[in-house]
Amino acid sequence: MPNAVPTTQQLQDAYVLAQERYAALGVDTERALAQLGQLSVSLQCWQGDDVAGFESPDAELTGGIAATGNYPGKARNAAELRSDLDQAYRLIPGRHRLSLHAIYAETGATAVERNALQPEHFAAWVEWAKANEHGLDFNPTCFSHPLSDSGFTLASADPHIRQFWIEHCIASRQIGAYFGRELATPCVTNIWIPDGFKDTPVDRATPRRLLKESLDQIFAVPLEPQYNLDAVESKLFGLGSESYVVGSHEFYLGYALANGILVCLDTGHFHPTELISDKLSAVLMYVNGVALHISRGVRWDSDHVVTFTDELQMIMHEVIHSGQMERVHIGLDFFDASINRIAAWVIGSRNVLRAGLLALLSPLDRLRRFEADGDYTARLALLEELKGLPWAAVWDQFCVQQNVPVGFQFLDEIKAYEAQELSQRV
Repeated sequence: MPNAVPTTQQLQDAYVLAQERYAALGVDTERALAQLGQLSVSLQCWQGDDVAGFESPDAELTGGIAATGNYPGKARNAAELRSDLDQAYRLIPGRHRLSLHAIYAETGATAVERNALQPEHFAAWVEWAKANEHGLDFNPTCFSHPLSDSGFTLASADPHIRQFWIEHCIASRQIGAYFGRELATPCVTNIWIPDGFKDTPVDRATPRRLLKESLDQIFAVPLEPQYNLDAVESKLFGLGSESYVVGSHEFYLGYALANGILVCLDTGHFHPTELISDKLSAVLMYVNGVALHISRGVRWDSDHVVTFTDELQMIMHEVIHSGQMERVHIGLDFFDASINRIAAWVIGSRNVLRAGLLALLSPLDRLRRFEADGDYTARLALLEELKGLPWAAVWDQFCVQQNVPVGFQFLDEIKAYEAQELSQRV
């Protein structure tokens, strides 16, 4: 049965009432909606096919990567993946990006090793992005490969293995710059590696020295930042690297600072008691920018669909109220095969945008004045009062303006697409 939605008049009436409530606090909802329309989220292509890619779609995932579940209808090729993405973007208000991994290259009948990938192998993605006005971001794929089976890539003690991954990352940067030139928007090329030890290592320093030497070679040739923005991504632990990860937060933060590149903060790559929302204002004082990967950690598993949590709301508060939105590049990073994969994209993206709207609807000047005056009672009282204001009516207005389904209605379209398209994939 289709999900019932309010009439256009009911939605407008609710918005007008919400507009008045916020205006009483000095908040201009129209300005908030205009700003929200400028917020871009980079969807992760690997949600659509469980990180299989096109290199060896049936190969076993390694490097601590695991997509759990077997919901029917995953994309089996580039055409299906792009079709699924098109369906997702139709249900997400605003104009957004796509983050690609190197294993999504289209090389035809010719097998091309990762260190030999060229921009031409992603030409179809660029044409699709142009046609749909999407920006593209990129990631070298340093896992699920025979030369990553040891658990080490850029920090490997084997110079042959290390050189292969150096060449792959150099090629990836060139592909990122190609995206930026073709699409007239900088590509964030983000390096993550799985390197580490399952049990306690004796020598923690040598792998980090090797990783630094590898990175120095990768970044030896500067690329124009209007085309490519380099980023490095840390992790606290992973499957097979429970005791030691070479690319720790401290290592990459130091490297980003020393080399003028972006540091990637992934919300699932820290201890559960650590909050990304608390780190943003600190690192933004020093680094050139932040690549922000938003996922949801559940205990120690980091790759769940983003929900409307307090931490997500605080993250978007920090991003927006810092006044430095242009220095924070927001992307999703989860892969859930237990539910409809398109719904996962849509739910996660809409939650990030709703959290952004809440931040934009804050009477920030008044809250800052309370804080500056030491009136913490008024600060707390207003923050709590804001939670009950009719922000959802403003969100509905945004969906109406952007011509996407209001409320739960988006699921009707996903179910229809599932019946028509996904159910045929056997």
